Amino acid sequence: MARYTDAACRLCRRVGDKLMLKGERCYTAKCAVERRNAPPGQHGTGSRRPKKSDRGIQLQHKQKARYTYGMLERQFRKTFAEAERLPGVTGENLLVLLERRLDNAVFRLGFGTSRAQARQLVRHGHITLNGRKTDIPSCLIAEGDVIAWREPSTKSEYYKTLALEIKNRTIPAWLSLDTEKLIGKVLRLPTAADIEAKFDEMAIVEYYSR
Repeated sequence: MARYTDAACRLCRRVGDKLMLKGERCYTAKCAVERRNAPPGQHGTGSRRPKKSDRGIQLQHKQKARYTYGMLERQFRKTFAEAERLPGVTGENLLVLLERRLDNAVFRLGFGTSRAQARQLVRHGHITLNGRKTDIPSCLIAEGDVIAWREPSTKSEYYKTLALEIKNRTIPAWLSLDTEKLIGKVLRLPTAADIEAKFDEMAIVEYYSR
């Protein structure tokens, strides 16, 4: 599957905002946005971002959403098309579909410090969904689903370290976590109110509506 392989920090600098793509590093002084809050590429000293048109602002919000969830344009556009087909408000549907991705749920449970790390855990076959190994990060979770670790993976050093640190991580209200066994459960589907997005979903709807 195609994926973005360039430096993640360049994406944050490109949109001029912290998208928390590097996990704990984003909270430190090493964060690229803190050190050089300018778009990547050649710039003169003290260069400023040009003023954006309405279309440019809509594009920026779309890119923020895409970068945040680690998706390429084709996959993101497909998710938006699915959100349009569902009943209700398209923007809210989009948010919920993005949150329902398995790699995002693994991240929200605290199994990974970033969505990229959570996606890698899924792809490498460390995670089970309802007792079965699932290595598809974009798989959509449903109410009542159980997310856990495969038995062989519980013997890894990463798992042992995680078991000691997991109690300090915040879990959203739509999920529950057994911190002793590291088993998560989807209590209900997330709503738009549960999601603190760094982008405006309505701007994304307007972008694709043209």
